[in-house]
Amino acid sequence: MFNFFAKENADPNGRFYITDTDYNHIKNVLRMKQGDEFLVSFDGKSHLCTLDELDDCQAVAKIIEENYQSTELPIFIHLFQGLPKADKMELIIQKCTELGISEITPVEMNRCVVKLEEKKKKSKTERWQSIAESAAKQSKRNLVPKVNAPLSFANVMKAAEDFDIFLVPYENEKGMKATADCLSKIKNGMKIGVLIGPEGGFDEKEIDLCREKGFDAISLGARILRTETAAITSISMLMLYSEMNLDGGQL
Repeated sequence: MFNFFAKENADPNGRFYITDTDYNHIKNVLRMKQGDEFLVSFDGKSHLCTLDELDDCQAVAKIIEENYQSTELPIFIHLFQGLPKADKMELIIQKCTELGISEITPVEMNRCVVKLEEKKKKSKTERWQSIAESAAKQSKRNLVPKVNAPLSFANVMKAAEDFDIFLVPYENEKGMKATADCLSKIKNGMKIGVLIGPEGGFDEKEIDLCREKGFDAISLGARILRTETAAITSISMLMLYSEMNLDGGQL
């Protein structure tokens, strides 16, 4: 079943009005007919709708079952990703959106291979947000994760203080027991931050600062992972733990 995200809430009669690219997709790509069913998501809720009208500029979707399904995790996960090459960043956004990420922020770090010019940040961020929206539709998310413009490492350190738990997967961290212990501290509704190093890895000074601030350095196993693999593995781990162990999980 197809899923679309509404820009505004339904009117008092329970109708959503779908325009722009989603309207074109409904009319000219899917060639939907009156009565066809699909999902419409708004403000974290997905509703089962039927195509009520289709005119020259909009599709009108009528709600037939409110709060049809919930696909969101019982925790908020914010990925801070050391800025990698463009194709890797797009892969990370796509896959982490499918896994249930809440927010993503690229991070400019000492060993980043890519140095993004200031004038390109806006267009890149818009492109990344579009990828997140497409992945959210495909995976039947109730929400589209927010993708932020790149931040400096120093600004991330300030932002990280607002999280309940802040995880730093690090290749030189040994043993999975500490990782399991960190996961066991996660509770419903917690705000979890995850910082992944770039292709060049963490600078020692960056790791030292993370430790000084009391963040949890964890292992992802005995193997050295590429930055995109580390990001996807970390979010997969949090998704699996939260859905198996916390209220609101889907398993």
